[in-house]
Amino acid sequence: MPNLMNRQILLRSRPKGEPRPSDFELVETPAPVPGEGELLCRTIYLSLDPYMRGRMDEGRSYTGGMNPALGTVMVGGTISEVITSNNAQFRPGEFVQGFNGWQAYAVSKGAGLRKLDPRQAPLTTGLGVLGMPGMTAYVGLLDIGRPKPGETVVVSAASGAVGSVVGQLAKLKGCRAVGVAGSEAKCEHVVRALGFDACVNYKAGPLRPALQKACPDGIDVYFDNVGGDVLAAALTLVNQNARIPLCGLISQYNATEPPPGPNLRPVLVNRVLIQGFIVSDHLDRQADFLRECTRWYREGRLKYTEDVVTGLESAPEAFVGLLRGRNFGKLIVKVGEERP
Repeated sequence: MPNLMNRQILLRSRPKGEPRPSDFELVETPAPVPGEGELLCRTIYLSLDPYMRGRMDEGRSYTGGMNPALGTVMVGGTISEVITSNNAQFRPGEFVQGFNGWQAYAVSKGAGLRKLDPRQAPLTTGLGVLGMPGMTAYVGLLDIGRPKPGETVVVSAASGAVGSVVGQLAKLKGCRAVGVAGSEAKCEHVVRALGFDACVNYKAGPLRPALQKACPDGIDVYFDNVGGDVLAAALTLVNQNARIPLCGLISQYNATEPPPGPNLRPVLVNRVLIQGFIVSDHLDRQADFLRECTRWYREGRLKYTEDVVTGLESAPEAFVGLLRGRNFGKLIVKVGEERP
């Protein structure tokens, strides 16, 4: 398609502490042309996620490769429409979930793309409840947390894309689900809309006594997305043989120096299992995740909330707000129009 222009957001500088909009640069270049075996994808939705903060730093990424170089497109999950295709596995007009980054158009060889059917679920769910965040919750809770009926599961960042699914899965498995979130509105949503048994606002006052009140029988599984003070409080309430899936450390992502760690003595005394995990190491579980969570979603037993901002140019400011906890639910940028 001639004369297509591609808008891209590049990493302009590496932040020291909290990112700023000036660390990004919006540029416009001719759209790429697909070669043999390739397809051209038009971005409709872009996912913004906390892990992107670590990808802005210099050096090696947890994925094994190097973080993006300055002057290159920011990484990110996307939902796209296939515009032109020289790949027999993909046809123009199909929708795909991939990793095309912060840009309006991208060329792909097809590897890693997952086709989406908007008749089965809204396209945006491929970036949230039925995408990477949902699978992160599924693997972390079920494979590492191993919840048993009657146990207490606590999850931090409970209204976020991962935490909201963790609590609902815990309920589906017969557990007591307790969330920790950063406002009364988020806590109310977690309890009333998502079905958690309780939610603690960590900004409302001393956290430990509030968490202890919400967990009178202690904590059997603590799914950690934030680290810091929430982890420290949860550790004082863990039961013997508790499990802690360590998914994220949002409270530390902007730190310029290593923060002081919590007291890990209860981990030793109570034989607690803490296991860090990256969902990309568990792709063998994707089929099970999609089968079960798609069924629960279609049955109305797995709910989700989205926070959608419009325009690629809005991504830097929205990303800064994500790290400050401003978003409510899965944060998505609407880059282009969704065509039927």
